[in-house]
Amino acid sequence: MKLLILDRDGVINEDSDAYIKSLAEWVPIPGSIEAIARLSRAGWTVAVATNQSGLARGYYDEATLEAMHARLRQLVAEQGGELGLIVHCPHGPDDGCICRKPLPGLLQQIAAHYVVALNGVWFVGDSAGDISAAQAVACQPVLVRSGKGERTLAQGLPDGVKVFDNLAAVAAHLLAEEA
Repeated sequence: MKLLILDRDGVINEDSDAYIKSLAEWVPIPGSIEAIARLSRAGWTVAVATNQSGLARGYYDEATLEAMHARLRQLVAEQGGELGLIVHCPHGPDDGCICRKPLPGLLQQIAAHYVVALNGVWFVGDSAGDISAAQAVACQPVLVRSGKGERTLAQGLPDGVKVFDNLAAVAAHLLAEEA
């Protein structure tokens, strides 16, 4: 199985320090939907692991989050692709859960769902928490410069982290490696 795991905010859609609280605020980053669809059409399973503490903070509800994810799935389908499992952490940073990145619980949920080992699976994110979660389960950490990526890059990265401009560049690289 060719599996790619993505963070959501800042990788697939525009991010906001004020949170993405509504379907209207959920805006895809140019090229991201097409990138997911291209990978899917090439036989990749693309899954999403996203912290959504806005739920715990009361900024939006599960129905709103599901509407965002339904829109994401619809847009990918319109491009001839399919999006795999989407898992989210609904907890706040102080809730003591095991799923909130930088902990690897979300990635472990994806591994259990697909019955795969995560060693070497690329996990694409835009934050230090994404990188830490990837490293905790031996995923290949990948940072995109979109979202909070430039901020994260400025803080310095551990050895072995791959860096790309955006999700479209990640997809182009993976597909070129297969050619």
